[in-house]
Amino acid sequence: MNKNKPKFWRTPSGLAAMGLIGAASYFLFVEHGEHVFPYVPYLILLLCPLMHVFMHGHHGKGHEEHTRKGKTFQEHSKDNDRYRQGFIDGLSEARQKEQKGEHNDAH
Repeated sequence: MNKNKPKFWRTPSGLAAMGLIGAASYFLFVEHGEHVFPYVPYLILLLCPLMHVFMHGHHGKGHEEHTRKGKTFQEHSKDNDRYRQGFIDGLSEARQKEQKGEHNDAH
């Protein structure tokens, strides 16, 4: 597959299709709004499965690309432990500063 090939929507045909879809949508809603608006909730519900089908179209292609490149579970756990410890240290430090501030305000 040629990776330098532009996406359909960036080609002149795609731009013409977007213009046609936009014009048709405009006239549909402006001229026939009272016929279309009762069906808008159903159209929104219909968009959910359509978006799922068309936006997940890249799955199933090129399984050899799914090699493990990220961190292992243990590496993520170590990072989480470091983050948690830093958060706890920051809380402790803030509480100590707050107590010192309250102690200084009392005098």
